[in-house]
Amino acid sequence: MKQKLITAAIIFCIAILIGVLFLLNYRSGQTIFNNSYVNGNLPGNLYNTGLICESGDKIFFANPSDSYKLYSMNQDGSELKKLTDDTATYINADKNYIYYVCNNERNTGEAFSFLNFSSNVLLRVNRDGSKRSSVTLDDVPCMYAALVGDYVYYLHYDKSEATTLYRVKIDRNEKEQIDKTPYYTCGVSGQYIYYNGLSGDHNIWRLNTANNSRECVYQGNCWMPVPTENGNVIYFLDCDDNYKLASVNVATGEKKTLCDDRIDCFNVYGSYIYFQRNGDDAALCRMTTSGSDYIVVAEGNYKDINITGRYVYCREFHSNTMLRTSTAAPGPLETFSLGVIE
Repeated sequence: MKQKLITAAIIFCIAILIGVLFLLNYRSGQTIFNNSYVNGNLPGNLYNTGLICESGDKIFFANPSDSYKLYSMNQDGSELKKLTDDTATYINADKNYIYYVCNNERNTGEAFSFLNFSSNVLLRVNRDGSKRSSVTLDDVPCMYAALVGDYVYYLHYDKSEATTLYRVKIDRNEKEQIDKTPYYTCGVSGQYIYYNGLSGDHNIWRLNTANNSRECVYQGNCWMPVPTENGNVIYFLDCDDNYKLASVNVATGEKKTLCDDRIDCFNVYGSYIYFQRNGDDAALCRMTTSGSDYIVVAEGNYKDINITGRYVYCREFHSNTMLRTSTAAPGPLETFSLGVIE
């Protein structure tokens, strides 16, 4: 009798253990949703290929030392970790996941190219890298991905309609076309996406992702609108004025030209704007958001300006070398190289 009780107890314990393991495995496969309209990256970073993403105490980035594969590190550069073997662009993050467009055809010579039918798919991976296998959110060529709450908005390409604006829920459901025009999704601020018109007008529009309604917030010939966190002010390139950098107060409609330079690309972080000045005196420059304290950071041509609280990152235009300098007190550019983890 005693032996039968021991056997029954063992069977019961095994059953409980199997049940717990099944529950843990089931829960690990469930998508964790956001409880707010969290944005996955800064608008300026996304306009500049989204190679760097600051999220909480972590930096997620495309490591230039390892063919731009997806890595993470602490703010001070410690605890370097490879998260996937994918070449990552348009990196977004929330509390649980990282979202990115992978381009594993980079080494063919088409660096960060778009219409590679075997690459540029939209993926999701666990933030801590505990599961290196990615979840595919869209398996066709994608670009300009931006997380807003529980949806990723992005440009989707297919042979029937070419490039159009799409969104997909972070659990891979509710994939749908939002507009047949491929509006850029970079200008995120809370539940809104600010974008410039591409056909008919170049006004600045605001897409409300709660219901996908839209309204015009400023009439002009604009490019690359970057809203502040509260959406009260929008920075943009003024196409009617030689692509000078300007700002507009959304409430009053008052426009202000911030400098006299023709600008190739720019990024906004806090009270500073970093930008690439065009022309014979091309340079990476910085000024305040009011247009004051203009300085030249480095002479030459640079692109892909990405910013975190600690560093400004960019790539040299011809060599594609990734460089960085202090965000708060910029000095000479240094090569950004943290090594490779196999």
